[in-house]
Amino acid sequence: QVQLVESGGGLVQPGGSLRLSCAASGSIFNINTMGWYRQAPGKQRELVATITSGGTTNYADSVKGRFTCSRDNAKNTVYLQMNSLKPEDTAVYYCNVRGRNSPMGRYEFLYWGQGTQVTVSS
Repeated sequence: QVQLVESGGGLVQPGGSLRLSCAASGSIFNINTMGWYRQAPGKQRELVATITSGGTTNYADSVKGRFTCSRDNAKNTVYLQMNSLKPEDTAVYYCNVRGRNSPMGRYEFLYWGQGTQVTVSS
């Protein structure tokens, strides 16, 4: 019913930049907070950034000042601009979207993207 398609991951040198995007489609309505998480091998998934429907952002301390989260409500898309990348940023990045399955739906659901690999290495 709902599909979140991520793109933009890849291999980049330290200090480089990448822009991730995540587009939601299907039976999703009243999209609320959107965000990004990441998970490195052997580690638990951690919050990277969130953005509310009004555009308020929140970032993990480790990425603050380097990453920027934004959204395009008309396209149901959330972005993550990553600058000054470090090797410790290497992980699989997952987008997350909170929304409803109908315009008048009572409950919000959490939807996850398939993940995109970001590797920072020289």
